[in-house]
Amino acid sequence: MTVIGIDISAQSFDLVSRRDGRNAKAVRFEQTAQGHARAIKHLKALKPKSIVMEATGVYYLDLALALHEAGLPVCVINPRSFRHFAELRLAGSKTDAVDAALLAEYAERMTPGLWHPPQPACLGLRDIGRQINRLVHARTQAKNRLHALSAKQTTPSLLIEDEHQGIAQLDQRIERLKQAALELIAQHEPLSSHLQHMGHAKGMGVASSVAILAELCTLPLELKSSQISRHAGLDVRINQSGTSVNKPGRLSKAGNAYLRSALFMPAMAAIRHEPRAKAFYEALVARGKKKIQALCAVMRKYLTGLWACIKTGKPFDASALFSDQHIAKA
Repeated sequence: MTVIGIDISAQSFDLVSRRDGRNAKAVRFEQTAQGHARAIKHLKALKPKSIVMEATGVYYLDLALALHEAGLPVCVINPRSFRHFAELRLAGSKTDAVDAALLAEYAERMTPGLWHPPQPACLGLRDIGRQINRLVHARTQAKNRLHALSAKQTTPSLLIEDEHQGIAQLDQRIERLKQAALELIAQHEPLSSHLQHMGHAKGMGVASSVAILAELCTLPLELKSSQISRHAGLDVRINQSGTSVNKPGRLSKAGNAYLRSALFMPAMAAIRHEPRAKAFYEALVARGKKKIQALCAVMRKYLTGLWACIKTGKPFDASALFSDQHIAKA
């Protein structure tokens, strides 16, 4: 049985094959279409059982798609999982070739599942949604700078005019991308249906729905709600050991920051305008939870409901998420 480990960088990737517990010498290929073609020819000759690579930024995607289209068994793993594996193996040196060899050993010992690429429309929507998120963040920073500049009488008017122009340009770019996202969604019936069902949740405007849908539509449908919470970094981590270590639970924040950011404002609106969410939030605060902790709990509930919209094809239903007992006590 031959397994393959591939360590990816921006310009190239290293490939190591492993058979019967022994690694072959690392082979390097360029991160180009020609390099991908040569790697595919090399891999088909080896007939591997699995090919493991990390989901490192955006650099893995083109190669993973090329290998999948060639009919090769691609496995894309979480970098966090691989980091813990490398620590467990007490790996000292860290080079591309060493990492590729460790990935091959990971493939042999851990037998990860095969990777199935999302639809091209979903990948395009995710890219647009993340660009909107970055532009909104840049606009917030520009508005904060404008506020600071306007607070001083000695600020040259040129600087204030420059910030106003920058904010106006960001507004135009954000609006153009929103329209592009809506057009893309309208061309694909499943995405259009998901967006409509998610819109039934109070606090979910068009911008929030697009941003959340952009992140969720690329995930495998077999994922459970608890796995989706971990993907978003909304899972609670407990740190307890014996009698000396007993720290309060905290959000891991180890997941998708884009998804957490997109859920914040809908949850804020929900605790004001959704009676069930408001009662749930107030019950948590009454039990001694901090307001931010209670808000994150609402975010997690909303994420579960929005994921259910995608899995079941049904509109968002707050009654399935929040217990009636909180309503009765409110």
